[in-house]
Amino acid sequence: KPGEQKHPKEPSSLQCMHLAVVACGDRLEETLIMLKSAVLFSNRRLCFHIFAEDSLKPEFEKKLKEWPSSYTKKFESNIYPITFSVGNAQEWKKLFKPCAAQRLFLPVILKNVDSLLYVDTDVLFLRPIDDIWHLLREFNSTQLAAMAPEHEIPKIGWYSRFARHPYYGTTGVNSGVMLMNLTRIRSTQFKNSLIPGGLTWEEMLYPLYQKYKNYITWGDQDLLNIIFYFNPECLYVFPCQWNYRPDHCMYGSNCRGAEEEGVSILHGNRGVYHDDKQPTFKALYEVIRDFPFEDNLFQSLYYPLQSKFLDTVHTLCGRIPQVFLKQIEKTMKKVYENRVIVYLGANHRY
Repeated sequence: KPGEQKHPKEPSSLQCMHLAVVACGDRLEETLIMLKSAVLFSNRRLCFHIFAEDSLKPEFEKKLKEWPSSYTKKFESNIYPITFSVGNAQEWKKLFKPCAAQRLFLPVILKNVDSLLYVDTDVLFLRPIDDIWHLLREFNSTQLAAMAPEHEIPKIGWYSRFARHPYYGTTGVNSGVMLMNLTRIRSTQFKNSLIPGGLTWEEMLYPLYQKYKNYITWGDQDLLNIIFYFNPECLYVFPCQWNYRPDHCMYGSNCRGAEEEGVSILHGNRGVYHDDKQPTFKALYEVIRDFPFEDNLFQSLYYPLQSKFLDTVHTLCGRIPQVFLKQIEKTMKKVYENRVIVYLGANHRY
């Protein structure tokens, strides 16, 4: 229209929200359910970066192609082999869980990606990725990554009680959901306990691992805690509802953000999607897994979830179902309204 300002078109990589995951061993299904939860609710286009063992690559390609076209057009996917640019690959592979250390190398491997959300395979999105992606805009000039605290209460936190190495803040941070400005990470000189000057991210990783390898329990997460202990100004800490784990409800409810806003990202660590220790987590996983893509969200996702939750009210996490349901209900209403508006708009005749 005349007088309207024209905005330059973003390059496609910027229009994309980049999501990275590392899958090894028996994590194929879990990873696919995580990606499904991302696609179900996201608004903007997604670029998946899947780092997988060679044996899993054809499976990923096959399964993603089976999704209906109304969803496959919302994302593009790239599958990469597991690689480590410095140090001994076998040592990195043995660090904590197979391949977990791969996430440390994302800034080095994905050289053309500006920003990225990394998640563990056992994560489920209960609201659009767009909402956590917007937190990148809240970084100040020195912040280059964002994570949630490992625990809310120091006296029951793991790091505050057992860690034998430096860690961030009073309870450490959990690396299962990590938002990263890769451009900043690549161009920063990091303070460290190795030399008096700064080191780049890539220069620092292997010597840091060598120095602390006898003291670390949680592998790459511990290394990230050590890095941000020496560089606290580089970390943006987001609240616990963006990385909600069994620890937040099994010792009584201790994530205030989730009580107020609902869980935004669920992190089923400790294998809770696959055993009966935390039936609330398992219920969410199974309902998203079994949801037929083209079905009505309320009918085939929300209502089955509510009825499954009724069976978990006797458990510590099940006593607070609203914490798990609040955000997902809000998100589904938005998705539903958007679809109805689009549908009515397309079919309206003047």
